[in-house]
Amino acid sequence: MAARKKATKKKAAKRPATRKKAAKKKATKRPAARKAKGRGKKKAVAGMIISKSRTKAAVENCNVSSEFYEALDNFVRDAIANAEKRAAGNKRKTLRSQDL
Repeated sequence: MAARKKATKKKAAKRPATRKKAAKKKATKRPAARKAKGRGKKKAVAGMIISKSRTKAAVENCNVSSEFYEALDNFVRDAIANAEKRAAGNKRKTLRSQDL
């Protein structure tokens, strides 16, 4: 019989593992915030001054209607406007507790 050669496995050369590099995200430039020009009249504040949740938490024995929040907000706005007039009349730019 013919002699058979033993099959020998050749070891595969180990290659260093190559990682794919993550694509870098390009930084997007955001426009810089613009400063307000001039110190004219400020726009009216939209929304309520008061906090509904804090108002409701302050009330102990009653429920609060939605109309109450609007009335309270108007009352606070009037109080602030009157305090501003009083401070301006006293040649001040700072509202103080005595202006209420």
